[in-house]
Amino acid sequence: MSFKITITLAITGASGAQYGIRLLEVLLAANCRVYLLISRAAEVVIATETAMPLPSEDTAAQQAFLERHFDVDSAQLRVFSREDWFSPVASGSSTPAAMVICPASGGTLSALASGASNNLIERAGDVALKERRQLIVVPREAPYSEVHLQNMLNLTRMGAVIIPASPGFYQQPKTVNDLIDFIVARILDQLNLPHQLLQRWGESAP
Repeated sequence: MSFKITITLAITGASGAQYGIRLLEVLLAANCRVYLLISRAAEVVIATETAMPLPSEDTAAQQAFLERHFDVDSAQLRVFSREDWFSPVASGSSTPAAMVICPASGGTLSALASGASNNLIERAGDVALKERRQLIVVPREAPYSEVHLQNMLNLTRMGAVIIPASPGFYQQPKTVNDLIDFIVARILDQLNLPHQLLQRWGESAP
């Protein structure tokens, strides 16, 4: 089966797990292949913020659950454990063309900005940077400290794109899902993936 693009998606422990889950849903629906990485803290946030009964600390169980939940198979969605150093995302010789970290915790920002590779998420981000691949980072924190801002500046200078999880309101959102889709749409724009999640500025309503 041919896929439009292969994307690494990492969900880390910042609040806003809904952004990452919705992005995953949309990418799969758009016939993208996704390599999914979920941090241990993200498992806690998903359990706290959503109704998704994602198994914790069991990659095989997570793989099976997400295949059922999104009606896909392992050819399209692969879940990798935090220390799977033989996964494609761990090496520049086979890493996907794009990686999205959504949401990105302050700790993840720090690790990426300093070149740390203590787990597979950090290693995958480090590989994306060194190979000059597309890296999109979606921090969800408030307020930002000087350390957060400096880390985001450093990552921007390295070539990453920072998309803060700060949805706009000119679309006159009616639901929380509308706010989530605003950020997901901006990520899809950066990935050059067409969508109809929101009305673009200056365009008339259908």
